[in-house]
Amino acid sequence: MSAAPQTTWTQSWQNVKKFWSSTKSTPKKSYGYLHLLVKSDPAKLDVVLLAVGVLAAMAAGVPFPLLGVLFGELVDELNTASCAKSQNQDVGSLQASVNTKVLLIVYVSIANFLAIYIHTGCFSLFGERLVRHMRESYFRGLLRQEIAFFDNLPAGDVASCLTSDIETIRSGVSEKVGIVISSFSYLLGAYVVAFIKNAKLAGMLVSLVPAYIAMAAIGGRYVGRYTSRMSEQIGAATSIASECLCNVVLVQAFGAGPRLEAKFAMKLRKAQRDGLKKALAAATQFGLLFFIAYSANALAFWQGARTIANGSESGVTAGAVYTVIFLLVDASFIISQVAPFLQIFAAAAGASERLQSVVDRSSNIDGISTDHGMKLDQVLGAINFENVTFRYPSRPNLSIFENVSLCFPAGKHTAIVGPSGSGKSTITALLTRLYNLNGGKILIDSHNVQDVNVRNLRSHIGVVQQDSHLLDRSILENIAHGLVNSDLVEYEPVLLGPSLSDVAKAVRAGQSFDIAVASQTPNVTTVIELVRQAAMLADAHHFISDLQFGYATPIGSSGNGLSGGQKQRIALARALVKNPAILVLDEATASLDTTTERHIQSSLTEVIRGRTTISVAHRLSTIKDADNIIVLKNGQVVGQGTHSELVAMNKVYAGMVATQMLQTTVPLKREHETPPDSQQPSKRSPVIEKEAFIDSDQTLNETAKGERIDPLGSQRSVWSTMRGIASLSRPQLIFVFLGIVAAITVGGAFSGEAVIFGHTIGALSPCRGAASIRASGNLFGLLFFLFAVLVLAANIISGSSFGRVAETMVLKVRILAFRSLLHQDLEWHSSNGRTPALLLSYLSTDAASLAGLSGTTMGTIVSIMVNLIAGILMTHIIAWKIAVVLLATLPILLGSGVMRLRVLTQLQDRHQIAYATSVGITVEAVNSIQTVATLGLEHEFLAAYKRSLVGPYKASFREIAYADFWLATAYSVSNLIYALAYWWGTKQVVAGLYSQTQFFIVLPALLFSAQSCGQMFALAPDFSKARVASAKLLDLLDIGPGKSAYGGNTLVDIEPKEKDLETGCQGQLMLVNQRGIRVKFRNVYFSYPARPHSSALQAIDIDILPGQFAALVGPSGAGKSTIFSLLEMFYTPKYGTIEFDGSPTFERERVALVPQDSHLFDETVRFNIGLGARPGHEATNEEIEAASKLAGIHEVIEALPEGYETRCGPNGDRFSGGQKQRLSIARALVRQPSLLLLDEPTSALDAESEVHFQETLGKISSQMTVIAIAHRLHTIMKASVIFLIEDGRCIDRGTHDELLQRSASYRANAMHQSLGS
Repeated sequence: MSAAPQTTWTQSWQNVKKFWSSTKSTPKKSYGYLHLLVKSDPAKLDVVLLAVGVLAAMAAGVPFPLLGVLFGELVDELNTASCAKSQNQDVGSLQASVNTKVLLIVYVSIANFLAIYIHTGCFSLFGERLVRHMRESYFRGLLRQEIAFFDNLPAGDVASCLTSDIETIRSGVSEKVGIVISSFSYLLGAYVVAFIKNAKLAGMLVSLVPAYIAMAAIGGRYVGRYTSRMSEQIGAATSIASECLCNVVLVQAFGAGPRLEAKFAMKLRKAQRDGLKKALAAATQFGLLFFIAYSANALAFWQGARTIANGSESGVTAGAVYTVIFLLVDASFIISQVAPFLQIFAAAAGASERLQSVVDRSSNIDGISTDHGMKLDQVLGAINFENVTFRYPSRPNLSIFENVSLCFPAGKHTAIVGPSGSGKSTITALLTRLYNLNGGKILIDSHNVQDVNVRNLRSHIGVVQQDSHLLDRSILENIAHGLVNSDLVEYEPVLLGPSLSDVAKAVRAGQSFDIAVASQTPNVTTVIELVRQAAMLADAHHFISDLQFGYATPIGSSGNGLSGGQKQRIALARALVKNPAILVLDEATASLDTTTERHIQSSLTEVIRGRTTISVAHRLSTIKDADNIIVLKNGQVVGQGTHSELVAMNKVYAGMVATQMLQTTVPLKREHETPPDSQQPSKRSPVIEKEAFIDSDQTLNETAKGERIDPLGSQRSVWSTMRGIASLSRPQLIFVFLGIVAAITVGGAFSGEAVIFGHTIGALSPCRGAASIRASGNLFGLLFFLFAVLVLAANIISGSSFGRVAETMVLKVRILAFRSLLHQDLEWHSSNGRTPALLLSYLSTDAASLAGLSGTTMGTIVSIMVNLIAGILMTHIIAWKIAVVLLATLPILLGSGVMRLRVLTQLQDRHQIAYATSVGITVEAVNSIQTVATLGLEHEFLAAYKRSLVGPYKASFREIAYADFWLATAYSVSNLIYALAYWWGTKQVVAGLYSQTQFFIVLPALLFSAQSCGQMFALAPDFSKARVASAKLLDLLDIGPGKSAYGGNTLVDIEPKEKDLETGCQGQLMLVNQRGIRVKFRNVYFSYPARPHSSALQAIDIDILPGQFAALVGPSGAGKSTIFSLLEMFYTPKYGTIEFDGSPTFERERVALVPQDSHLFDETVRFNIGLGARPGHEATNEEIEAASKLAGIHEVIEALPEGYETRCGPNGDRFSGGQKQRLSIARALVRQPSLLLLDEPTSALDAESEVHFQETLGKISSQMTVIAIAHRLHTIMKASVIFLIEDGRCIDRGTHDELLQRSASYRANAMHQSLGS
């Protein structure tokens, strides 16, 4: 018996799914906003929520027409009573009839409450589910795209989409939808009743419908257009901010904040211009809504008066006419609630189009799909490139390969060498099919990679990339990522689930690693054991075990918690853990010291035996034992063979070998040479050292308490927040004044309308003569039309004025917040769980919430408050006995609204962190997209993203139920006030205390005010978000440059700063010190704030003379980069002093840094190099080209089609590793510094470029002090002094020859790097 109903239900559901599919395939222009509601694949619950929500919203609009009928009957009874009283007749039965109708109103109000609660709850939940689905669909669509798609994707575009755009959509598909539907339901019901009561009058007022539709369509089109433009510009600005926050070390090192701020501000100013146009369009739309409504009222009163005057002929009573007029007047007023929402809906539709363009885009290389293409169960590893032609999609005119053929035999070790930009790393990208070929084919075991499933292909390849991108997880999870797309499918639930993350969290919470692992399943234990084995092969197990949390140690954003060598070893372990058939090592040991490299090479000897291995290297000592070495130059094979064969027969390779020859013979020791005194460790009292550490910690803590804020919340009071916002708006006082005056006019018009309305009802009494009724209709119709013109003008002025104030304020807040973020030191950025994604939410989510208070909304709120105050005052003057009773009910209405506002504020604050975390996951995925694609981590990221949304989603259920209860109360309680008003007002009229005219003035004046309050509370979500966002942003501005910058002159400085930066300084930059500076470390101790118990430097004593070329060498993680951080004044030593020319202070603008990771911004080459110029000076073209020539990159740039105007792409990905490093060197040299810091400046350079760089060092070292960190001893063998750093101590110092003579570890490194054997 149950089969038939089940079958019917299933068929019905399939029909619904087909309908949804048909709407998805329909062009967006056909549906607009409605397409947004139905374009996601719906679950059964979504359809039920939408259907129930629509029905309940429609039902919620029905009670008001019923009330209109009851009120019309009351008017007839009042008229009868008035006429009877004038004729001294009995009116005692009137009160009983009124009581009956009041009870009916109460019953209708209860039903209305239930309908409102149901539809707001359904649409709120539907909106949460829709937005959650859109988040996941957008992220899945992103991960599905090929790498070429991301080459043109701004870095912050994803964050902008998932914050401001998603929030715009959520606001447009939640409870506001039900409110609009119920409003139109009321309008429809009002017309039905009106046609029944008086068809002629109602027919004349049908003109309202096309007028409203035209107004909504035309206005929505313009608002949507300008909103879309704003989103694009804000997305571009967010991209700049995202890059800056992810590379704050680089920004602060070069003092590049003002230049980047100018770029950031330029994008925002374009968005501001579109924002002003949007505010004007929205204000005009809002004004036209009232103009149409009041014009219709003018027509209604004129025709109504004529109908009543002819009452004896038409048979129409005053109550029937009143019902028509009351309903259509009230419906016109209620429909005005749609006006702010129309702007929100149009913005939501525009934002969804931006996201949907990614979701609907077909990927040329889909790394997520498991269905398309053949699957290789086993791979031997024979690789052949046959006549391969390739050009990067971002540079279609620049050929990388032209008909190149290569062979990588199965089970053999093949190395690729050649100059930077010759195509070495491109081979890795093509092999893993990150890009498609322009010609030719690549075969793996005779299978064309174009025919192989992309995900399956990558599962057989292990890659260590040139830039070792690690993810912001624990070390355990990062290494285990290598197993995600592997043959070990039985461990997929562990790798895609939270188990490994839970283990890491348990260890960081104080549990021992073994106990944390013991509580997990056997599969988790096996995965962890595989991770340990891979770490041992990569020589990473030892340093990982020495960390405070071992394998549970969080790596931090972009792996910033580890040194370059440590990151590279973890990346190598990640590649080895899945035991791939093909192993690709792209400069896998470039950032490692020689000792570590030797250990890894020894381990890899067994690993690569019998495995197809491809090595890309510049350090020839690492690949001299390869089975075959391929020499590339300008995208062509210029030689191949073994090391010895190439040395003997290939001039290109032989030249590379010659440039890397290193002197390893030990000079004879002169008898008078003795080790320097400073070589011996300093002997200090442990008690003194301990006391010094405690004092330093206390000082840091005191500073933190005084100047640091928690970015995740704010304790700022509402009053303090309002004062801050007022300060921000101060320069726009004239527009604030215009907006307030116009909004007051709009608000006062409601009370003026009540006065006219009351007198009109009194004048339409059948007791008066027909001529008097006609004259009154003509007069009051004219007054209503004048009101229409006045309100139209007032709304346009109010909306555009407040819109200008809002857009200007948001612009200033974004710029000042950006400035404040870049102003904070690295300790602040790395403390209290701050991440780039979380900090970016200040500029995206919080600023977007503040921008939500657009011109229309701000004007609406002011007019509502004026209406409320004016209505209360006027009604007490006219009929205080009626008004005072009705006024007593307003606290109930206001209290319900306040309660909902409070709930929403708490909800917004609580979910801010959770959603910032989910955005952080997506930003990280896009910034590391090559790593994600190569390792096949798309499903892992999707799983982590979904987990990050579970908490906020589940918590929203209870919050929605609680908040919507107060919203329903705020809306439906007004009906009870209507009931009370008619009961009490009729009682006073019957008693003869007040006239019918006074009653009908008081009634709409107070009740329209009550309904206005309901409208204001419907906007509560926007206000709650804006208040929380404002408080957080003001807290951030408080710790910005100069403190409380938003209240001072800093705002005035925004314009001149950008102008100065754009015009630039045309003069030549003069060096402050032509001979460099002296740098001296005196017994320096240091620990990173994130790891206070782990000492990074101990008793460091270093003295570098002006003009010296000094070098720091030592194992990875020894503290070399930490010394640079202290020289850049990113941190302060815990103990000891650092002196610059004898002074403890130094101007950072005299320092230039070439960081280990050569990051480039997604701007032109000219901009990136010019970024290194000293603050206040704009590098000239001549200076940029001179620096490029010194760095050996000028010819490469000139060969590009756009030359110095070539965009570098996200993270500089349009250039090879060596080219990025040379651009980074040019960026440092354009500053003409007194102190040049080089952190592994040649790790990615080929031999020829390295020789050129050494020549450059020889030219510039006499004019500046140069300190270099290097693992390639060939780079620094000519240094004046070399400091050997191990375990945070300086254990030796001297020249290359001196260290060869007396330091066994240094000598061993030199021997290992020698190519002489």
